[in-house]
This record gives sequence, structure tokens and C-alpha cells, in this order.
Amino acid sequence: MILWTAFIVGLFGSLHCIGMCGPITLALPGFQSNLPKIISSRVLYNLGRTITYGFMGAVIGLAGEGISLVGAQRWVSIGSGIILIVIVLIPMSVSSRFQLLKPAYHFTDYLKKKFGKLLKSKSVVSVFYIGLLNGFLPCGLVYVAMAGALATGSLVQGTLYMVFFGLGTAPLLFAFSIFGQFVGAGVRRKFNKVVPVFIVVLGVIFILRGMNLGIPYISPKLGAGGMHSHQTEEPAPCH
Repeated sequence: MILWTAFIVGLFGSLHCIGMCGPITLALPGFQSNLPKIISSRVLYNLGRTITYGFMGAVIGLAGEGISLVGAQRWVSIGSGIILIVIVLIPMSVSSRFQLLKPAYHFTDYLKKKFGKLLKSKSVVSVFYIGLLNGFLPCGLVYVAMAGALATGSLVQGTLYMVFFGLGTAPLLFAFSIFGQFVGAGVRRKFNKVVPVFIVVLGVIFILRGMNLGIPYISPKLGAGGMHSHQTEEPAPCH
């Protein structure tokens, strides 16, 4: 089980979220300094994001389950780790030439229109829907988490992986939604520089996990079909 990596990626990756989704978080209604409404709305916002991530984890985990059934889970884990490391190492000037995410930009524009309508309503429930939609925004960090969900090779584990990821992002984003006006853009840019380090570390963990080294929690032995082998022995029958 590598669910602990999901929470850590979310926790430290939320530094990246502050830089990318900070404007949306700061635009959430202030409710005339009504503290109970502010707190409940921010909790609902993060709950909405986490629900969306859980849905994504279910979809990608189901795909991983199919891969696991044909015994290719360890290779998916190794491949995911290599891709994560390569993404970090490729210079931005090179990756910006690829137009693979162009369709995502149109989807982002659609979401922005929805955000505008929900922000105007200024209700606590609308903040929950903003969180749901925000989870669908194209985001490199979310793709990193989805690679982890795929590597679990299970619908349930994939869902939990993304839920733990969402929970990991919640503490810092919750704090930023309330105190973010005191954090300058320069500080947010510095946050973004830390994230690649954790992505590389996660990539290494995925590679080690796929290498089947028998290291508990990091590279457990995989049995037939790519499932974890717990190496439990059957008790001898009593005579």
C-alpha cells in the first residue's frame, strides 16, 4: 500500500496549488467576516475538490485493475516513475512546444465561466460546487497523483489514493484561503520551486515499488497478477 505517499504528495504539493489555484482560493466569498460561514465554506471547498479527486481515482484505478489482471502492474509502476522524473527534467522551453494539452485549455475556459457564475451567488453551498469544479482543472500535480492511483492497480485503492491526495492538499489551502492575502506572489513562486524535488522522490518510489525488492511499504513483493504478496503461511492442520 502506498497511500502514505499520496498524502505526502498532496501536503507538499499544495505549495504548488497555492501558486496555481491561489487566485481562485482568494476569490472565494468572504461572507462579511462571518467566521462560522467562512470556516464552513472553506471546509466544503476542500471537500468538493477531494470528492472530485476520489472520482478520478476510481476511474484511473479501474484502468489499473485491468492492467493488474494481466500481470503488468509492476511495469506500470516503473513506467510511471520514469515519466514523473523525465517530466521534471525536461526544460520548460522544450515541454511548452508540445500541444498535447491544447484541448484542456478549452475545458479550462468552460470551467472559468462556471466559476464566475458560482462566485456571484456568494452562498456557502456554491463554494462546495466551486471545489468540485476546481478538482477538474488541468494540473500537473493532479496528473502526478493520478499516476500513483494507476500504479495501485485497484479501483478501491486508486480511489483512496486520490482521496488521501486531496486530504493532503487541504490543510495548506484551507489556511491560504483565509490568510492568503498576506502571502506575496514572490513567496508563492518560491513554493513552486520545491515541488519538483518531491515529484522526483515520488518517481523513485514508484520505480522501487515496481522492482519487487521486498522492502515493506516501499517495494513490497508482488504476487501473481501484480497483487501484493503478504507471504502469510497457512497454519499446519492439527492431528
